[in-house]
Amino acid sequence: LIDLDELMKKDEPPFTFPKTLEEFEYAFNEYGQLRHIKTGEPFVFNAREDLHRWNQKRYEALGEIITQYVYELLEKKCNMTKEILPVDATEDEPTGFIYLSPDALSNPSKLLVLIQGSGVVRAGQWARRLIINQDLNSGTQIPFIERAMQEGYGVMVLNPNENYLEVEKPTKSPLPSPTETSDEPAEKRERKDDKEGKKKKEFYEKYRNPQRETETERILIRENGSSEEHVLYVWDHFVSKAAAKNVFIMAHSYGGLSFVELMNQRELEVKNKVCAVALTDSAHNIWLQETTKSTQDWMQEHCRNWVSSPEPLDIPLEPMMPDCPRVSAGTERHELTSWMSFDSIFRFFSEFHAKEGEEAEETSNSVTTRSGSHKNKHQDL
Repeated sequence: LIDLDELMKKDEPPFTFPKTLEEFEYAFNEYGQLRHIKTGEPFVFNAREDLHRWNQKRYEALGEIITQYVYELLEKKCNMTKEILPVDATEDEPTGFIYLSPDALSNPSKLLVLIQGSGVVRAGQWARRLIINQDLNSGTQIPFIERAMQEGYGVMVLNPNENYLEVEKPTKSPLPSPTETSDEPAEKRERKDDKEGKKKKEFYEKYRNPQRETETERILIRENGSSEEHVLYVWDHFVSKAAAKNVFIMAHSYGGLSFVELMNQRELEVKNKVCAVALTDSAHNIWLQETTKSTQDWMQEHCRNWVSSPEPLDIPLEPMMPDCPRVSAGTERHELTSWMSFDSIFRFFSEFHAKEGEEAEETSNSVTTRSGSHKNKHQDL
């Protein structure tokens, strides 16, 4: 039984959550699946049947641990380094970050840029739900990073949801209550008892439905206060300065919308530097985002959108807008579209890279021919 009087005396929430996977008694097995250390069972959301909000807070606490775990994988397993944003940040302002492979800026050939969707996911993640309930391969960007590195790409992992620093609002001191004498009227004592009963009831509700204990406010990260701002900032300060002749972008869900916004802001730069774009269940809308006809034409040639569908993988689907071809991701689950399209996306990129190489060779031969022709004409004069 819950002793509310005892809990209220402590003046602290009765719900504290572990800070590490070990304290949660969970670990990832050899298949990248999250399992209970003792029972080997998958994660159980409803740890307490009658306390849904408590279960939700516990799940969110685990999610924060997962975020740090994935950062460690990026750094230790993928040998990526953290780059602080803004690049000229002062010591006292909030900052975000992205991850770069060792050759992200120096690779002369290929660069892959990964952009996730919106929500709680941070750098290196596609979907927290998949990481917790399925495995690391389907829910993180690690397989994409490793495959890209094996195929000679430099890699940039964006962090479009890291937009602010959350700080506690200063608490206001309560007004001192008047001194009450022991011979107070019965009516006043009843009101006091009612007040105590109400306080106890509120505390019990807080126990059943834990919420943030203190009021907070958000301080936006300069020039990175939204996904769209973040993608634009990383383009201006990193992607546009990278040595790679061919940039490839993969964007999931809201990341697709942020990419299209980038095109609206830097159309010529994107067209000159980006070779191909793979979208997965993209949330972009060329009408609402007011893209130009030239952007739509470019997307038709250089983009492909793998969308959730009951059709087999890569089956062409009816276009909904005159922007980029839509094909099936081979799944009806939105969060799985990136993982299910894994091999298809790298084939798509390889085809474009091969095509770019052929075109570059043809251009080089054409220039050589013209040069030789001009030289011969000059000698004939």
